[in-house]
Amino acid sequence: MSMTIEALNQLLQAPTENEHLEFKEAKNNFHFDTLVKYCCALANERGGKMILGVSDKPPRRVVGTTTFKSPGRTKTGLIERLHLRIDMEEVAHPDGRVLVLHVPSSPLGMAIQVNSAYWMRRGEDLVPMLPDMLKRIFAETGFDFSNEISEKATLDDLDPMAIEEFRRRWVKKSGNKGLENITSSQLLGDAELIREGGVTFAALVLLGKRKSLGVLNNIYGVQEEWILGTIGINFCV
Repeated sequence: MSMTIEALNQLLQAPTENEHLEFKEAKNNFHFDTLVKYCCALANERGGKMILGVSDKPPRRVVGTTTFKSPGRTKTGLIERLHLRIDMEEVAHPDGRVLVLHVPSSPLGMAIQVNSAYWMRRGEDLVPMLPDMLKRIFAETGFDFSNEISEKATLDDLDPMAIEEFRRRWVKKSGNKGLENITSSQLLGDAELIREGGVTFAALVLLGKRKSLGVLNNIYGVQEEWILGTIGINFCV
């Protein structure tokens, strides 16, 4: 695919960034790991374009970028990290060099993780995806395995530190101090992460110990790289 100067100028007129479009100035540098996370977030949000060398705020203008001087090498690195066919091209705009990344959607029913988190964008920030968003993605194939109870899993398969981090962030978001005093079982039950005394696959994905993720791999053939999203330090509510 090829981005013309005319098409780029049209994108610059967008009133705001949306879930399919991300602008960054990146005049002189832009960390590769940050680029990976943004591409991950775009893929988890059904794909889109990331454009480097453009002012972040409207009215947007081309400022040019000197970063990623070997786009082919950068593209190869992104594909190796994300296992997605990402395209990257240079646009020789009259006002400066622009890099355009074309990011496809993540596979149906799967979310992509980087550094043990499934990333999404929230305003100007990158944050881990919310549990309800992950569940919607997992349900895209017509079967929401995340809401099913694992016959083999028990509470011992969940990471106590991740549960307490979940508790802390839920208290912070809801303002409900009462959550600090209830048992872990009641907390998880209220969050519908355990039901009828059983542990759901959603609980395993979000709170499971690393070794416990083998349950998902064995039953559903879900590869570990897709499900290493424990919330010990990454969960966000």
